[in-house]
Amino acid sequence: MTEKLLQFIWKHRYFNQQGLELISGEKLTIDFPGEINTDQGPDFINARIRINGQYWVGNVELHLFSSGWEKHSHSNDRNYRNVMLHVVWKQDQLEMDRNIPQLELYHRIPRIMLDTYESWMHNPSFVPCELSASQTGNQSWESWASRLLILRLNRKMNHILDSLRMNQYHWEEQLWWMIAANFGNPVNAIAFESIARSIPYSLLAKHRQHFIQLEAMFMGQANLLEKNFRDPYPVMLKREFIFLKKKYGLKKVYEPVHFLRMRPENFPTIRLSQLAAFCTQATAIFNWMMECESIHDLRKKLMVKANDYWHNHYIFEKTSLFREKMIGSAMCDNIIINSIIPLLYTYGKMIPDSGAINKAIRWLEQMPPEQNQLINGWKRIGISVKKASGSQALTELKKQFCDQRKCLDCEIGNRLLQPVQAISS
Repeated sequence: MTEKLLQFIWKHRYFNQQGLELISGEKLTIDFPGEINTDQGPDFINARIRINGQYWVGNVELHLFSSGWEKHSHSNDRNYRNVMLHVVWKQDQLEMDRNIPQLELYHRIPRIMLDTYESWMHNPSFVPCELSASQTGNQSWESWASRLLILRLNRKMNHILDSLRMNQYHWEEQLWWMIAANFGNPVNAIAFESIARSIPYSLLAKHRQHFIQLEAMFMGQANLLEKNFRDPYPVMLKREFIFLKKKYGLKKVYEPVHFLRMRPENFPTIRLSQLAAFCTQATAIFNWMMECESIHDLRKKLMVKANDYWHNHYIFEKTSLFREKMIGSAMCDNIIINSIIPLLYTYGKMIPDSGAINKAIRWLEQMPPEQNQLINGWKRIGISVKKASGSQALTELKKQFCDQRKCLDCEIGNRLLQPVQAISS
């Protein structure tokens, strides 16, 4: 038993309320358990109860043991002067400050609920309620998924707003940073964003028609042009980079790019060349994002290919079998879901612009679900989705609730813990 679980049980009245009596023997009726207090003071406020038929309105404090009142120094805290009821898991102290009425719940809570919750807290499986999560019905999942999607978009929005404050709300620059990070997906995301931040968006616009110069800047800032090359192509890129670095005073990026544990198609060399290709055809990328009306238009702009040199290479000066290095639809969708849509949603919330918000959500409803290990984990336990909005919701659920064991804050956890009848087992 934890205090958080006790609060959960009190809030939903998941205990036997028949013949309720205080420790003093007085009869108790609960009309309303109160509202969770998010400020200092008692756990619940504005509760309504009846003691021996007399109507009381006030605050309720909860502890695992009645001695918690003194241990937490509530006697000397003026925030607790209006407490009318002290609810405890077990009573271990008869006398209370100001003779506040006490209610003990130890014998009134279903044992199966406590055992289920305890097993979840120590379950090493993919999600705590893995064995029963798929039994809650589609309606429960759909309702919770809608809220989870908004929670995820709002959480991403807060992160984006922190970044926007640093760049004086330069939306074009922000989208450039986010898309660049997405091209590094996922191992090199931090390095790619660092590269993007080292190259002002105005510099991209200035060199938009010069693929080689953009690629040289990206490869150089990634510290991939420091060797003494013999192959003419990297020699040319290195020469261009040395000139551009000196001309614009580009600062060194210390975040390294990585090649290990990834498919060759995701090597930073390939992704940086593709990023340069995207920049050659995408000027005013934020306006482009705002003007796009369909997923097809977004994909068309993002589906670029690396410079011809890379069709026979994955790294400099080492040839490979010919393969055109074009961004696939899965990569395009990843950029749309994780960069374009969150920024569009953020813009809509900040302006505000309901059209931008609705378009962001509509696009997620029109796109297929992401395919990754996390979504495969949900499939394994019998939960699958058909849209990107669903896969985003499941991602939020797994990372922000399941992994953190916030089962009491989860609608599915709530439903699974709810007893058939709130009576003692």
